[in-house]
Amino acid sequence: ELFERQVVASPEALAVICGDQRVSYRQLAGRVNQLARLLVEAGVGPESVVALALPRSVDLVTAVLAVMTAGGAYLPIDPDYPAQRIAFMLTDATPVALLTTTDTAAGLPPHETTIMLLDDPDVQTLLDAYSEAPITDTDRTSPLLPAHPAYIIYTSGSTGQPKGAVIEHRSVVSLLQSTEDAFLFTADDAWTLYHSYAFDFSVWEVWGALAFGGRLIVPSVEVVRSPVEFARLLVAERVTVLNQTPAAFYQLEQADRELPEGQRPTALRLVIFGGEALDFGRLNSWYQRREYDAPRLVNMYGITETTVHTTLFVIDEEAVAARRRSV
Repeated sequence: ELFERQVVASPEALAVICGDQRVSYRQLAGRVNQLARLLVEAGVGPESVVALALPRSVDLVTAVLAVMTAGGAYLPIDPDYPAQRIAFMLTDATPVALLTTTDTAAGLPPHETTIMLLDDPDVQTLLDAYSEAPITDTDRTSPLLPAHPAYIIYTSGSTGQPKGAVIEHRSVVSLLQSTEDAFLFTADDAWTLYHSYAFDFSVWEVWGALAFGGRLIVPSVEVVRSPVEFARLLVAERVTVLNQTPAAFYQLEQADRELPEGQRPTALRLVIFGGEALDFGRLNSWYQRREYDAPRLVNMYGITETTVHTTLFVIDEEAVAARRRSV
């Protein structure tokens, strides 16, 4: 519903940018609704699980939204995961279908899940025949409620067997509502889908952009793995909200230091940390080149089971100075 409001409010505004592809809210909604209708016809609805194994693309964002629009919960599978982990997730979550592509499917381990290839011409022909009109409860197998699952993300399994955390629609909405006053997200914001969609930070990135009418930039794997190229992408797309694990930011900070001043990201208004402990002492060189509120640095933390973020701390000059005195 939050996404659909933005479609109605600004249908021609850019929603997703991936390489040369630039997709408006109207275009994205049309693709989402067509795929959602195909999924509903295949029996997907509230309490259903649909696995996704897709490369970084507009199709990935479309599939995430389409599963939720149909009423199902999406199960993100990173194609780079070890075969044993992928096989376990597919067996454990018992998805009713797996959305993937021909190349990606060829690299997956043996499984019993029904496959839908999004790059199959026959599937595309089916999709083209469906209406792009918004999906309502009359279209779904049963009404979609706030307490229904939106996604399942598996923990790392670093302390034992990975487990799937089932997160409801209302929990994601609560995350957005509880942080809205602190961050004032708007339709002018541009976000990056920097993290793997199998990492819960991605939920914050996707919905932080699309629930408020902003732009979601999906960088390629090559750009994500190159701090210098990623810094250049931030400049080219005028990214305003950046989410980073501290480890990734330390590398970006080094790239920022090496770039000429005119090529550094200047549109950023927020850098939000999460996923691991932040060493304030390593922010010194960043602040030597910037004011303390340009952009604001915010340290957040949470676990998958509590829907991405639980704590929030705005970093300021006093906090960094205190860290300097303590080391």
